[in-house]
Amino acid sequence: MDRVDCIVIGAGVIGLATARALASQGHEVIVLEAENEIGTHTSSRNSEVIHAGIYYPTGSLKANLCLSGKQMLYAYCRERMISHKQIGKLIVATSADEIETLHQYRTRAIDNGLHDLAWLDVNEVARLEPEVNCVGALLSPSTGIIDTHEFMLSLQGDTEAAGGAIICRSRVSEIMATEDGFILQVAGDEEYTVATRLLVNAAGLWAPTIAASIKALDQNLVPKHYFAKGHYYTLAGKAPFSRLVYPVAGKAVWAFI
Repeated sequence: MDRVDCIVIGAGVIGLATARALASQGHEVIVLEAENEIGTHTSSRNSEVIHAGIYYPTGSLKANLCLSGKQMLYAYCRERMISHKQIGKLIVATSADEIETLHQYRTRAIDNGLHDLAWLDVNEVARLEPEVNCVGALLSPSTGIIDTHEFMLSLQGDTEAAGGAIICRSRVSEIMATEDGFILQVAGDEEYTVATRLLVNAAGLWAPTIAASIKALDQNLVPKHYFAKGHYYTLAGKAPFSRLVYPVAGKAVWAFI
């Protein structure tokens, strides 16, 4: 039975970034991916937005990591020439009763350390985005977009350059916890068993299923699945906006580029 220092399950953005960090610190690491190639689930089925850090609870890890991570991600994209753009975002109020919500967003953003939000009245919005119909908006200039496929390929390249390996068509079917790590049963082009000291579960939507397969793990620690259905629409022709346009929370979220 082979033994590896670190195993990451899932070759999406999180799994690849984790593997890159481990490999760059000198750890022996492999990434096991069930599909035929990297990033075929959530990491390539999202709006590809680099968020500014507006909505998260003050003092939370999400708020702190979003702000610091945003700057690190922009720097990484510039360094590696990954397609991205600091396109900016408008959060719009379409009725007078939503204005207060925008003010609450701005207050929370400032509390989180984000100080670049600008309040725009109707005329200022019209000058930036003539096709937007609203009664007021917040402009977030540090919101951006990124090519997630280029990003993941870069993370994969960094991991492999540091000695790590990404192995596709390798579905983890069973995990056993031991005194010094974990033993994994892997099914793919061929079935095999591999042991590891450190195991990272980055399986995305299927992470709870992976966690539940770990023998001897307290199942009360395994989070439950809560799926939410979303809809994406394709616009034919040129987009009428040059920025992202979002409504206040509580309504259907439309993201336009």
